[in-house]
Amino acid sequence: MTRAEKIVSYGALAVLTVLVLSGIFAPQLAPMNPFEPNMAIRLQAPSAAHLLGTDALGRDLFSRMLYGGRSALLLSLISTILALGIGTLVGILAGYFGGRVDDVLTMVSNVFQGIPGISFMVAVAGFVGPGITGLLLALVVGSWAGFSRIVRAEVMQRTAEPYIEQLRVLGCSDGRMILRHILPALGGTLLVLGSLRLGRGVLAIAGLSFLGLGVQPPTPDWSTMISDAMLYYRQAPHLIIVPGAAIVLLVSSLNMVGQLLRRHFDVRQEVRG
Repeated sequence: MTRAEKIVSYGALAVLTVLVLSGIFAPQLAPMNPFEPNMAIRLQAPSAAHLLGTDALGRDLFSRMLYGGRSALLLSLISTILALGIGTLVGILAGYFGGRVDDVLTMVSNVFQGIPGISFMVAVAGFVGPGITGLLLALVVGSWAGFSRIVRAEVMQRTAEPYIEQLRVLGCSDGRMILRHILPALGGTLLVLGSLRLGRGVLAIAGLSFLGLGVQPPTPDWSTMISDAMLYYRQAPHLIIVPGAAIVLLVSSLNMVGQLLRRHFDVRQEVRG
């Protein structure tokens, strides 16, 4: 890694740390109630009283930005953990047992992976209905197959190593083999895949929420804030620019940190979708 790459990577890590901490400590950092409207000060420009101005309902934009980061990070993290868990389970079963188990599970994952990701997520979220439940279901259902494919390949590579055959000869059970030897060996790969997926999860959440299928008002959310501000883009462009810039910063920093982890663990595969 060159000096410039190190500076960019650690800069991204610093930005990500600031965004995460600001979301965690939003209740302590927010100067005003992000839910309380005040029509007397609606659509104000940034000032000393309101660092980022106010929205169409007179709510402090800085406070809403802090709370909006919490929802984006938390939902992306939860959906990534769930999708990674399902994908890992399916991938391990397919790669370890092989045969018909592998054929069936691979066929199912190929079906899910062959469906266009965003279109499928929109369909699932639209079918379940607007809200966090439909959003999480759409994200998990639309992304677990990519994890399973990569985990399956890793497990098949591990099971072909001589020490695994020696353990089988010694009578090591399948459950012990998977939990004590196969799964720990996947730790680096799973960490990289999860970190890379977090950025895509934030983008997917932003898209679905912008369409009205994700986080619902009055809960602060960056993409919902952009959607609500579309009518005022001439009068108050900062209502779109600020949350849009936050989404770009968050996704970019997550992707850069993921690439840093991938180089560290020497993981060449990348989950798609």
